[in-house]
Parts: sequence; C-alpha cells; structure tokens
Amino acid sequence: MNDVELMVLPLVVRLERVNPPERTDALEAAAMAVLSLLDDPGEFAEPVAAWQSTGKIRKVVRRARGAEWARVLALPGRTIEHRTAEVRVHPPVPLDSWPKDLSRLQVSGTEMSDTVPPGLASPPILWENPELTMSAGKAMAQAGHAAQLAWWATSPADRAAWRAQGLTVSVRTASVQDFKSMAAAGLPVVRDAGFTEIEPGSCTFVAQAPWLTP
Repeated sequence: MNDVELMVLPLVVRLERVNPPERTDALEAAAMAVLSLLDDPGEFAEPVAAWQSTGKIRKVVRRARGAEWARVLALPGRTIEHRTAEVRVHPPVPLDSWPKDLSRLQVSGTEMSDTVPPGLASPPILWENPELTMSAGKAMAQAGHAAQLAWWATSPADRAAWRAQGLTVSVRTASVQDFKSMAAAGLPVVRDAGFTEIEPGSCTFVAQAPWLTP
C-alpha cells in the first residue's frame, strides 16, 4: 500500500462548551465543506486529486474550541459556516503525518444533539441509517462521504445547478424501511470500512436527489 492510499481528509468542528452546534447543522456543514473542496480545490488541487485518485475517501473529524480553534484557522484550509455550525476542511494529508496542531485535537467527545427538530428538507438529501448508533463526529464523516458519492454521480449540468444553489444539502434520518428501499434502489450509498464505531460494510448514508436516478 502506497502513501497515496493512506491519505485522509481532515475536518474540524468548532465545539465550544457553551452553545455547541446543532447536530444536523454540523452534519450538513461537514458535507458542504467536502463539496466546496471537490468543486473548487484551488491551491489544494494536487493533494485533493491524489486523495481522490485511489477511490478511498477516508475522512477524520476532530473537535476544537477556544485557542485550539484559533490555531486551526491559522492552518491552510477553508471554513464553512452553516447556521449554528462551523466546520473547517483542510487539504488531504498522509494518515500518519498530520500537522501538529491538528493531530493534537481530540476525535472523541464530538457528541451533539438537535435541540429543535430540523426544518423542511431540500434536495439533495443525505439520509442517515436509523439502525446505526454513531457519534456526531462519525456521522459528520459519513455525511461527507455521502456528499462526495453524490458529487461523483452528478453530471456537469446538474453540478452547475447545484453550485448555483450554494452546494447546500439536507441531512435527515430515514425510516428503517425507506432507508432499506433507497439503499437497494441504486442510489449512492456509503458502506463504511469499519475502522471505528460500526461494523465493516455497514450502510450509513444514502444520497437522494432528483438528478440521482437509480
């Protein structure tokens, strides 16, 4: 296995002790951060291309607050602000060679919840599997995977329309039956590698949009 196959996309969520983000907002922000980088990698084009070239789309979500978040902002990357959430995406790095200020951040403790039910969903919708238990950080990474698979499955014309609406997504939890039906229908579905929290091969998210016809 070469170094390219070991690359990972770092995502950092701002998680202060007071007024943490809503869970749904954080998941949507993570997906939108990934889409931003895929659509316009800019100065990060080379590592993004190398990371995507293997088909391995591993992502790791860490949390930061206070001075940690200030250090995160000083590193190369871009920040997505989405309602109550702030998520910063950084260029892909080798799995064993993270920048020091990112490697110091915690992966655990990314628990968030929705204090109010999410509003009306607009497509594309990333549907979470209701039969799995995932931390918010894990679910953020999985939502990012679902957004990436949807992006890959979208035509240039439909990407332009998606871009015109700001590359927004909705994240919702499906019913058990609806999730199984969508996963079996040929829509983009995330099957987790099983590195953390859940069993390998678990279907975590399905992406649905009018242009993603099975």
